Amino acid sequence: MIYSEKQYKVSRTALAKLKDALSEAQKSESDKLWLKQAELNALKSQIAEIEAEISEYELLKSGQISFSKAYALEELPRVLVQARIAAGISQSDLAERLSMKPQQIQRYEATDYMGASLARLIEVSRALGVKTSGSFQASGKTGGSIFAWADADDIAWARLPYKEMIKRKWFSVPRDANIIEKTKEYFLEAAGSQFATAFHRKKMRSGNVPNEYALLAWQARILERARNKVVHGEIADFELNDRWTIELRKLTKRQDGPARAQRLLAEKGIVLVIEKHLPGSYLDGAAMLGENERPVIGLTLRYDRLDNFWFVLLHELGHVFLHLFDGLHYDFFDEESATNDDSIEAEADRFALNTLIPDDLWDQCLSRFALSEEAVRIDAENLGIDPSIIAGRIRKERGNYTILNELVGQGRVREQLKEQIDDLD
Repeated sequence: MIYSEKQYKVSRTALAKLKDALSEAQKSESDKLWLKQAELNALKSQIAEIEAEISEYELLKSGQISFSKAYALEELPRVLVQARIAAGISQSDLAERLSMKPQQIQRYEATDYMGASLARLIEVSRALGVKTSGSFQASGKTGGSIFAWADADDIAWARLPYKEMIKRKWFSVPRDANIIEKTKEYFLEAAGSQFATAFHRKKMRSGNVPNEYALLAWQARILERARNKVVHGEIADFELNDRWTIELRKLTKRQDGPARAQRLLAEKGIVLVIEKHLPGSYLDGAAMLGENERPVIGLTLRYDRLDNFWFVLLHELGHVFLHLFDGLHYDFFDEESATNDDSIEAEADRFALNTLIPDDLWDQCLSRFALSEEAVRIDAENLGIDPSIIAGRIRKERGNYTILNELVGQGRVREQLKEQIDDLD
């Protein structure tokens, strides 16, 4: 992680040198192709890591990310005492593990570890198997969140919403089995341990403070279902080329547009999975890379409206083509109604808006001012799109969600995707 402006400048310089080295390595000739490829992969990995650190520093410094949540640090002293007692370890036993006198442990616990250094707190935490992490929340700001774990061992598996996961039949727990262990097994099999590392940081666009473990569990389910689609041969190979997205605009006019969109994405190598959000996640959609760097989009259909479906889908496609392959190492989670966009989300928004209605055509729409159903229908006919696209954009730009209610396609999405949905109601 970058901690200062000085380190930021050093990182930028190092990044430029690595990119130059990569360019030279790509031009060089070698009779040992495997050795050249190994060198290229190593350089690309270093570049991706530094780019991710630079991106996170820039977002944090600019105030575009206002929340990163884990455990409250002030709870740590109490947790340490509880962990020691629950493990059946006496103060003397703990002191022995730490090569300390028992009286020192007694003083620490009697004063809630007030006299302990950070290094000592970390040492005690490791000795007791307590996972520690920090959090911050900027005052008076909303907009985005970042969640990250160093590795899967940092996950507090008991915090995953396992009761809801079992209720939805994501996995079963045999009698007398350890529920938490089964929850962990499910996640590692469904998502893989790499999705709980710094190389898969969760970037959440949200006006709310989401439950990070709900996001993590939901992602595991999306990845599991995406893998099943790939295994069954439902998804073609992917090519990083967005020229075909104009076809999605034409599909908005079809009565079965959302269903056709899912099939079109599959033909283009992108997996689209519909899965109800988990309580506390406030989620509309997400974009991530699955196995073999295959793009995966998850939608919740939290709002059963055509305008919401098309905008969220195109927003996630924006992440696919603009961000997933640029070394940021983010999995993107989005709440469509969130405000205070950062630069990354603004880019995805522009991709969605311009794909559905290019700016030059939007400027010609009289319905932006007339605000009548008739004007919307006329503009939609001229543009060759469904009226819900125009109605939704007008509502969003004006911040008024009480107008044009009859045109946003309420109740027209879930019904045609019901075979892809597990208990959305």
